[in-house]
Amino acid sequence: MHPTARLLVSGPKKPEYMGGWGELGSPPQRGIVHYGISQNRLNPFAGSTNAAIFNSFRRTRNQIIYWAVPLLVGYELMQWAIERNEYLNSKPGRAEYADSE
Repeated sequence: MHPTARLLVSGPKKPEYMGGWGELGSPPQRGIVHYGISQNRLNPFAGSTNAAIFNSFRRTRNQIIYWAVPLLVGYELMQWAIERNEYLNSKPGRAEYADSE
């Protein structure tokens, strides 16, 4: 590497605006590579809330037949069992099934 023109000049220094390295009025830089970064790397969760809401709705709509039917059957079965248990433990239920024990 060659020393920059700033290092070769002897004499009074110019005021340092940005710590000396990037002071205003410096000669244009050559050989500097600029690297960019993509938008999904800058903000990886951009739009994820919106996508999650609509994706969840779509997946639920497509799968509801597989879990709603067993859920309703289980609920009805549980309601029947509760009513049957209350009847069997009531006075008329004991009187009806007293001799079967």
